[in-house]
Amino acid sequence: MKISGIELRRIHLPLLAPFRTSFGIETSRDVLLVRVVTSEGEGWAECAAMSEPRYCSEYVDAAQDVLRKFLIPALPKDGVNAHTVGRVLEPFTGHRMAKSALETAVLDAHLRMTGESFGSYLGADRNRVPCGVSVGIMDSIPQLLDAVEGFIAEGYARIKLKIEPGWDLEPVRAVRERFGDELLLQVDANAAYTLVNAQHLAKLDDFGLLLIEQPLANDDLVQHAQLAKLLRTPICLDESIESAADAAAAISLGACSVINIKPARVGGYLEARRIHDIAHAHGIPVWCGGMLETGIGRAANVALAALPGFTLPGDTSGSSRYFATDITEPFVLTDGHLTVPTGPGLGVEPLPDFLEEVTTSTEWITV
Repeated sequence: MKISGIELRRIHLPLLAPFRTSFGIETSRDVLLVRVVTSEGEGWAECAAMSEPRYCSEYVDAAQDVLRKFLIPALPKDGVNAHTVGRVLEPFTGHRMAKSALETAVLDAHLRMTGESFGSYLGADRNRVPCGVSVGIMDSIPQLLDAVEGFIAEGYARIKLKIEPGWDLEPVRAVRERFGDELLLQVDANAAYTLVNAQHLAKLDDFGLLLIEQPLANDDLVQHAQLAKLLRTPICLDESIESAADAAAAISLGACSVINIKPARVGGYLEARRIHDIAHAHGIPVWCGGMLETGIGRAANVALAALPGFTLPGDTSGSSRYFATDITEPFVLTDGHLTVPTGPGLGVEPLPDFLEEVTTSTEWITV
């Protein structure tokens, strides 16, 4: 497959409501889309980097810059496929979200050319996946309860509460008391605690949570392993897992018993599949995390979440969770599930008129 050029397109989408976590508040998404144009057609991908380097060191301006200056120029002139992309980008340190976007766009173009779906290529064994929803930090407990009630009414199979010091035990207790022990409930700290808080975090054991996600620092597998010995609640790692090697190390140390796989965080869907395979071989359940994706990124995530090791509902919410209008046909929740796209490649297309409406800039790079 020969690439003739690559378009870097920035779009701006307001969120339906502010989304607050322990590292900040999001009110809109400044999204970088990557469109790869080949002699046979084109492929799309979404870069998950946010506008500021808070979730991780990457941010959207830097992602576009590194793609323009280093990653795209490193591509061979022809004979390109997704595996080629991974090999030629390996010498560049970090920038996994930018690498993921480029690899995914190339893979989408290739699969559209061959007529194979993303899910089929990755090894999906289901045609729909159960979906959870992530609920941000709220201004009050009543506001939180109203939000959770609304998501349960929509049919979400699992609720995840964002927590931080000062917003943890009481909101979890309130949700449990209001909605009962049958509700699948988990929490996400986004690395907001330290091992000093172990006794406090152990109080979450009383609430029968599915897991506590990333309680400690991203780069501290050893202390996560120590914390795991002090809690009954399973520890899930998110930000700590940037590769299959990280996953193997975490499992061997006993730092986690669940892994959240965010493909953008680990450099792409091929590495995400490797993490899935390692975890599955060790009996470690995985689930697919989210980064407030548009329909482009959501399509790929839903396909990944249909692999056999994804046994927990992921953050693959419907489009209406975040956006009044998505840039593709919306993903709609049905009985708590989303349907895995079956068309060639990602199986979705941007809506041309709306895409133009929300576009803030475009940049064409000849390969």
